[in-house]
Amino acid sequence: MVLRREPTARQLRLGIELRRLREGAGLTAIEAAALLGANRVQMSHIENGLAGVSEQRLRRLASHYACMDEEFIDALVAMATDRTRGWWEEYRGLLPTSFLDLSELDHHAVFQHEVAVLYVPGLLQTEDYARAVFSGRVPELTHDELELRVSHRMRRQQLSIPYELVIHESALRIRVSDRAATRAQLARLLERSEADHVTVRVIPFDLDGFARAASTMTYVGGSVPKLDTVVRDVPHGSAFIDSEGQLSVFRTRFRKVEAVSLDPSRSRDFMNRLTKEL
Repeated sequence: MVLRREPTARQLRLGIELRRLREGAGLTAIEAAALLGANRVQMSHIENGLAGVSEQRLRRLASHYACMDEEFIDALVAMATDRTRGWWEEYRGLLPTSFLDLSELDHHAVFQHEVAVLYVPGLLQTEDYARAVFSGRVPELTHDELELRVSHRMRRQQLSIPYELVIHESALRIRVSDRAATRAQLARLLERSEADHVTVRVIPFDLDGFARAASTMTYVGGSVPKLDTVVRDVPHGSAFIDSEGQLSVFRTRFRKVEAVSLDPSRSRDFMNRLTKEL
């Protein structure tokens, strides 16, 4: 069994879900390994994403774990047998792994919901806006590192899945660069908000209920709800949250934030007025 040196977030998630099923069935790693004719170390490698698992073995485990959710099992099989080498692989070794994991998550997502408070989200940024954001990094990036990040961010924007953004007025007004770049960024938001698969809602300063929108979040829908993921920014990159309890919290949080925002039409009117002020 050849072990992976650096499992992707998707490979790690598969292992996590298999471990959750095993623990839910009340089996130890040794007992589960015996069902496959393997040993505890091999089971540990599978559950930690360091080794793959065949469809036959995965379905055998699911049966022994008494998992009756066929849709979920099929989704796990798809994860286990997926051999996709997406465009993001071109950046392996050039960018931090978290950038690649985020692109892989995008690729397999069925929808995305986002709340933005300080910055326009990466999926809707202009090139100048993205460059300004990355330029503010401490320690500073070299020219080549900066351009790689900008290039990667622009390529991430090729998504065509349903995308819903709730953005606070502060993110629309903060000038990460100059007035012209801010105006261009607002124009991009207005343009993208007209797409059939994109919905943009704004929370103005004078709208009640801001406390519910006090933290940024990205909620990414998996092929089944159990495989949804929340992405949060952390100092070293991105943190992926996937426990059912936390997912439930963030689903509720997004619904509450959405409820206090302007509807899409009024949001476009708001952004148009803001553009004219610049």
